Amino acid sequence: MKKYLNYALGYAVAAMAGGVFYREFTKLSGFTGVTALGKVHPHLFLLGTLVFLLVALFAAQLDLRAQKPFRMFMRLYNIGLPLTAVMMLVRGVTQVLGMTLSSAASASISGIAGIGHILTGVGLVLLLVALRRAAKD
Repeated sequence: MKKYLNYALGYAVAAMAGGVFYREFTKLSGFTGVTALGKVHPHLFLLGTLVFLLVALFAAQLDLRAQKPFRMFMRLYNIGLPLTAVMMLVRGVTQVLGMTLSSAASASISGIAGIGHILTGVGLVLLLVALRRAAKD
């Protein structure tokens, strides 16, 4: 359980850092529009902190580590969510700085972010499968 609380804490710290960066970077740049940077903070808080707080609660009651889907969830989710957040950060910085990206660069950012979203989504499905199996046992 402590391991999952540590993950939650790590994602909370990253979410706070993302929120502070968004606020200060846009303020220093004089940017007032909508940017992907504004979504990094809530993504990390909700999908990182909240999910792992819930995992910790379930792990206290169920033997999740015995479930193969749960072990796969831990790997995929902890690759996918940070990848998504980093690519949102990259996209947001380019938006704030007003950088003109080539269509290939823009597609690359979107594609990598999409891979992160897919890994995160698959991870969530694996978590639900693992919870279902652990509840059955």
